[in-house]
Amino acid sequence: MRLILIGLTLLLILIQYPLWLGKGSWLRVWDLSRQLDSALAREQELKDRNAKLASEVQDLKEGTGAVEERARYELGLIKDNEVFVQILESDSKKVSADMAAKPPGK
Repeated sequence: MRLILIGLTLLLILIQYPLWLGKGSWLRVWDLSRQLDSALAREQELKDRNAKLASEVQDLKEGTGAVEERARYELGLIKDNEVFVQILESDSKKVSADMAAKPPGK
């Protein structure tokens, strides 16, 4: 009886081995699942980035708004009949301090 019990225990261990440590084991499936989730997240990030770039390309091809905005901010260009006003933060603080120090009308 004892020999049968030992034999069945060994058989059970041999059957469980592929399930836990073999080629298609639970650990391997869990690891591959984790890798798949990571790859899917990265794929979604890249799809979002591609969509953003595609919309920017489309806007540059068809619309003038993006070109005009880049010309204004990067090159400092202005349209005809526009007045360019530049406000410097350090000067505006100084003017505000000077105006606060002087009484009005003087």
